[in-house]
Amino acid sequence: MKISSIALLLSIVSEISAFTVHYSNTNKNAGLRLTSMELSARKPFITGNWKLNPQTKGEAIELALGIQSSITGKSPCDVGLFVPFPFIGAVQNAVGDKLVVGAEMVSPQDAGAFTGGISCSMLKSIGVDWALAGHSERRTIFAETDDDINAQCLKLIESGMNVVLCIGETLQEFEKDLVGAICEVQLKKALAGISATDMSRVTIAYEPIWAIGTGKVATPEIAQDVHATCRQILVGMYGEQVANDTRILYGGSVSPESVDGLLAKPDIDGALVGGASLESEKFGRIINFEMAEAPMIA
Repeated sequence: MKISSIALLLSIVSEISAFTVHYSNTNKNAGLRLTSMELSARKPFITGNWKLNPQTKGEAIELALGIQSSITGKSPCDVGLFVPFPFIGAVQNAVGDKLVVGAEMVSPQDAGAFTGGISCSMLKSIGVDWALAGHSERRTIFAETDDDINAQCLKLIESGMNVVLCIGETLQEFEKDLVGAICEVQLKKALAGISATDMSRVTIAYEPIWAIGTGKVATPEIAQDVHATCRQILVGMYGEQVANDTRILYGGSVSPESVDGLLAKPDIDGALVGGASLESEKFGRIINFEMAEAPMIA
């Protein structure tokens, strides 16, 4: 009887052990310190959107070289650059495999009489696997609708590519407390027809329009609140696993001064950076942001 009891006890201990996270620390006298990102399966993703910059191929190469030189084995994130079409090849050659080089937009059409269009197959043929969709400037200046953005997302996924889907509200919508509603509409419309499995190819970028290029930045608390709301919307659309696996970036005047506070928040998984990505020193500091430490575990 005692042998059976001991065997049962050992069996229970073994099962508990299988579900226990074991930590090691070279300093046995120190409490364990874990960064917030080490507690998360989502690796940070720091991306730059160059927009209509710089003005020459030479400047693009110089900037790309400066940025790639700041990425080291200690950099805490994946890195990507979304650059103007004429510079994609030159930037790819400059950075090698140190970071992702993507397109700033894509056309949903495959071919035909669409002057100025760029298809997924064209991008893939030059080694591009990422593109932005839904950036506020494409929505406002170029009048792209939610249906247009959904068509771009669907075409990118269908082509085996990856998309950074941008969403966000205007200042008026923010002041009227419509942020959650706007993000929900934009997410549901843009992701219509995209399966839970295909969500592994989707990254979300929350960009409050009132903070883009204005120097204004949402406080880490405001950004965290919206990111958490977006994640809950994804829970309703795809379930908790997909929502927890999806990276949600913050965009809107991200700077070396603001990045640490933003990335310390649990639902902020990186940044889509505009102006600061045009200065290699500033963007290098953002790439090498200071990881927030979790509370000491005794």
